[in-house]
Amino acid sequence: NTMWSLKKEASKSSKPELRITSGKGLEDLSVPLDQILKGVVESNKVVAFIKGTRMEPACGFSYQVVSELTKLDVDFEIVNVLDEMYNPGVRDAIKEMSDWPTLPQLYVKGEFVGGCDIVAEMAENGQLKELVEN
Repeated sequence: NTMWSLKKEASKSSKPELRITSGKGLEDLSVPLDQILKGVVESNKVVAFIKGTRMEPACGFSYQVVSELTKLDVDFEIVNVLDEMYNPGVRDAIKEMSDWPTLPQLYVKGEFVGGCDIVAEMAENGQLKELVEN
């Protein structure tokens, strides 16, 4: 039933994004941002750092990563790197952590997987499904 699967996708898509801070700024953190980010990727099986939200990605690359993960029907977390209130400094900090210059970035089981091109290639050849399911 097509209607059911669309509703299922919509309900999954409405899951809120992760917030790295309480919204009071980096000076309010008691732990360095890089340690917090490391904790986020280690404590969540699948995390995508994107521009925008799950429901409204702010660029085509972020949209593609969210779409590929949604197609796999896997539980995943989103961190909106453009949200400077709750995720201040994350846009640059995640690039430093991964030593990867672009966004979006996908982490699975605490390991950096890659950006949009790598995710798309892995989705096409079945490696992404295998990685997130095992």
